[in-house]
Amino acid sequence: MKTTTHKNQRKLIYLLLVSVLMLFACGPDTVTRVRITPTPDPAVAAVATQTAMSMPTASYTPTLTPSPSNTPTLTATATQTSPPTATNAPDEPTPTTPPTESGPGPTRIGPIIGQDYVRPTLPPPPTATDGPIFGGGDDTDATQDAPIIVNPIGTDTIGIQVYSQTTFEDFQRAIGDVERIGVKWVKIQANWAFLQPDGPNQLDRLELFERQVQLASRPEDTRVLLSIAKAPLWTRSVREEDGPPDNPQQLADFISLLLSTKIGENIDAIEVWNEPNLLREWRGTLPFNGDGYMQLFRPSYDVIRAASPNMPIVTAGLAPTSTLGNFAVDDRTFLQQMYNAGLTNYISDSNVVIGAHPYGWWHAPDARCCGDPNSAPGWDEDPHFYFIENLEAVRNIMVNNGHQNGQVWVTEFGWATWEGLPGPAPDGWLELLTARQQGEYNIRAFEIGQELPWVGPMFLWNLNFANETTVEQRNEIVGFSLIVPTFDVRERPGYWAVGRATGAIE
Repeated sequence: MKTTTHKNQRKLIYLLLVSVLMLFACGPDTVTRVRITPTPDPAVAAVATQTAMSMPTASYTPTLTPSPSNTPTLTATATQTSPPTATNAPDEPTPTTPPTESGPGPTRIGPIIGQDYVRPTLPPPPTATDGPIFGGGDDTDATQDAPIIVNPIGTDTIGIQVYSQTTFEDFQRAIGDVERIGVKWVKIQANWAFLQPDGPNQLDRLELFERQVQLASRPEDTRVLLSIAKAPLWTRSVREEDGPPDNPQQLADFISLLLSTKIGENIDAIEVWNEPNLLREWRGTLPFNGDGYMQLFRPSYDVIRAASPNMPIVTAGLAPTSTLGNFAVDDRTFLQQMYNAGLTNYISDSNVVIGAHPYGWWHAPDARCCGDPNSAPGWDEDPHFYFIENLEAVRNIMVNNGHQNGQVWVTEFGWATWEGLPGPAPDGWLELLTARQQGEYNIRAFEIGQELPWVGPMFLWNLNFANETTVEQRNEIVGFSLIVPTFDVRERPGYWAVGRATGAIE
């Protein structure tokens, strides 16, 4: 009995040793890593993103104290004596847990169309090229081994929009990217709903935003346009999509709060709202027309002028579109409604300027509508889809209303390309331009603007809205972005083209 037990024990020990040896021998070759990336809930992802935004206490000490009158005040003292080196990696420690970045969420930048719209027969996309599309340190590609030809352009009116709802480290890198290509204007959107989701006394997210604005303004001669939009739900009785507050004074109070902080000391212009002629940006109780927008504009103008007599105030850039039921108001009609509702009263203020978003989609900046017998039906037969037509339409309305001495600020423009991106584009028109054409069109549009004496700063949309999530979601905003971090070489040809046009890159 005892002998049999020992034999069984030896067999058991032998089997265990064999099992362990097999485990170690096979382990490294049989491990499979499965990555699951669910589509984030925008609200949850926004909170997760903000939680990951670490702030080094050694260089910055914010002090935020709501006043007894319930009007929040924000003060901060920056002890960092020198700006970070823009071209180097951030000095701040990398978080142990990678931040969750959802990006700005699903956004439709392309042509706004109605149910009765007849989609054009699009031409085939450019032939795919073999080899790398994005060269390291330049914008050469496989189709033509030469940089994009650019002419020198003045830098005083060259701008670009930077995405700010991200970690401080990523924002710091983005500002370094801006400085590297010699752009002198930076546009940042103050997403009010993101900054104060829970009430007017919520100040914690403003701490980071204040630091971002300060960082954006530090490079030499750089100026900042602050665009303010998207009211939080606690100001709105209509709680769907985006929209203005029920009470326009609440937006004015928020702007007054921002101007009382270091933010106010580091911005050079303010744009009041974004594309109010699209219902998705204007869900609320204010009328969905130019009169409703002017109701929002007036108190905001008053608080900005109380803080600064000369700061440029930009009316909301309007989306180029026809009137489509209850979903969109023709931008030409909307702008005229604004003048009828009182915008003419501000003509005497030379620092009230008209915002415009003259997107050209796949058409070249110089192209004009219409009547080409070889063009596709639909968009090609509508001047709303041509850069120069959109720009001139804004100017003509200004002149017709006695505002001929006013300026147009192009607060958004740009061309998109899906070349090099994984999978098909979310819409066919995004596949019609190569990455090289994107760069050429962007630069030509800057040239056109600088040839027109009534055009002020122009802001290319966008620098860095692409991220891993928006690429996986095939979001339209990725097509416009000059930097796509999921590529081995993150800078697109259009990025280097801007740098050479400004003279910052040889």
